[in-house]
Amino acid sequence: MDAILTPEQEELLKRTRDVLGQLRELLGAANTVLEDRTALADSIRQLDELFLLVVAGEFNSGKSAFINALLGQNLLQEGVTPTISQIFLIKYDESAQQIPSDKGLWIQTAPVEILQKISIVDTPGTNAILREHEALTAEFIPRSDLVLFITSADRPFTESERAFLSQIRDWGKKIVLVVNKIDILGDAVEREQVIAFVKDAANNLVGEISAVFAVSARQAQQAKSGQPQLWDASGFEPLEQFIHDTLDDDGRFRLKLLNPLGVGLKLVKKQLSSAEHDLDSLQEDQQLLDDMQRQMVYYDEDMQRTFQARMSEIDNVLYGMENRGNAFFDEYIRFGRIPDLIRSSKIEKAFEEQVVADSPKQIERQVDELIDWMVEQDLRQWTAVADHMAQRRDAYDNRVVGQAGPKEGTLAYDRQRLINSIGLATEKAVASYDRDKEAEQIAEAARTAVFNTGLAGIGVGIGVAIAAAAHVVWLDVTGILAGLTAAALGLFILPSRRRKAKKELAEKLAALRLDLTTSLTEQFEREMRRGAQRIEDTIAPFARFVRAENERLTAQRDELVEIEAHIVGLQAKLNLQIIAESDLEAVANQ
Repeated sequence: MDAILTPEQEELLKRTRDVLGQLRELLGAANTVLEDRTALADSIRQLDELFLLVVAGEFNSGKSAFINALLGQNLLQEGVTPTISQIFLIKYDESAQQIPSDKGLWIQTAPVEILQKISIVDTPGTNAILREHEALTAEFIPRSDLVLFITSADRPFTESERAFLSQIRDWGKKIVLVVNKIDILGDAVEREQVIAFVKDAANNLVGEISAVFAVSARQAQQAKSGQPQLWDASGFEPLEQFIHDTLDDDGRFRLKLLNPLGVGLKLVKKQLSSAEHDLDSLQEDQQLLDDMQRQMVYYDEDMQRTFQARMSEIDNVLYGMENRGNAFFDEYIRFGRIPDLIRSSKIEKAFEEQVVADSPKQIERQVDELIDWMVEQDLRQWTAVADHMAQRRDAYDNRVVGQAGPKEGTLAYDRQRLINSIGLATEKAVASYDRDKEAEQIAEAARTAVFNTGLAGIGVGIGVAIAAAAHVVWLDVTGILAGLTAAALGLFILPSRRRKAKKELAEKLAALRLDLTTSLTEQFEREMRRGAQRIEDTIAPFARFVRAENERLTAQRDELVEIEAHIVGLQAKLNLQIIAESDLEAVANQ
């Protein structure tokens, strides 16, 4: 920026530097591809350099001849084949010389007045046989302030030119189209047809083109070399006037700012698209986690419901004991059974056979079935988690079929690594799941819980504990019957003892039922928590990753949207200045 800037231009330049600096930091933090960060850094650095005019087009379209005609000197070699892969950067100097630089770049100097304000780049052909030609050209396009795209009148707007112009359009560059070699066309009608074709094709492909000029670089060179009669026919004067008017101090300033702003806008849109894509992927991941969470809720509800149903079956066994006990007391505590009542051992045996019966075995079997069911459901839940993660992994793999794997450090790489680790963990858990061992651990815990209620000693089965508890119930009943003798039995004694026996039996069985239900319920709840915790611990790293990445990408997207708005606003202000100046110029010419 060698010109003296107005306060308004100073402010625009500062705002441009600020917003592009913010974008540069964001792209660095987002670990975007090096080429994009380099392109942005180069375009920002160009703000402090001379205006850069890039001449591009296919080889043999006359680019070197055009530049020679524009400068009025034969500085560049002209040929019909792409014999070199260098880019020539033409700069001002008191002497004309060629100096090799890095990356195939040559510095060409010349004492030409226009080069004191602008530098010109002559690029290899976009359709060159040597593919590095195109790569070198593509590297310079993001750094350009204005692109003069040369096409030949004998083959205007070829397919390779269309493809290359699309790349220029994506960088938001100001483009001027030059149809060279119009001297080979027969008449004015043919010229107008070619120009109209190029205009329409360019507008359809890249939108608005700044200008289209039809020239003959060869005739312009001849006119400047002693044949002035060819000057008007060369069509060069309108082009030179356009360049002069466009590249005055104000024009160069606007284009200088519009160039990096266009590069920045392209990279913002690209990164926004990437962020949105990643957020969509994370939304699918979150949906997976939500589905698994809902599955866990449904699983818990189903388990609770089934557990209560199984506990009801155990209750029914104890209720059956109580009903049989009541019937037993009705049968034995009456006058007709007085001889049996006196012989307690016989009554005890009858109590064991008729009331207790096989209840301990039934309860033991049902508790075993309950434990087996818990183990089976726990394994099934692990299998469901493994299936969910496998489906997510397969869905991701299907999206990248035929592509290289995700790069380390990217969201896709980290997501895939976590999903794979969870998948391996769940698959390992399922494969190594020992049902017998799990069942034995739960049964042992249940026996310990029963022991803690005081029903029986540790190490015995649930059924033995129930049998022991039933024996305690019998002892309580025999205490009620103790002291009954034939002489002591009266009219009201037996009914009273019968009612008391039923009450005591109901109370003891209720306490037994409560102790057993409480111990099994507590053990069930512990197992449910343990199973849920194991699954939650397995999924937790992935859940944290999804949450953290979603927050990071949402913040990045919001910042990108803000940067985009600033860039668009700056572009609009610069373009409005161009329109305003054009209006003033039109009024002045009236």
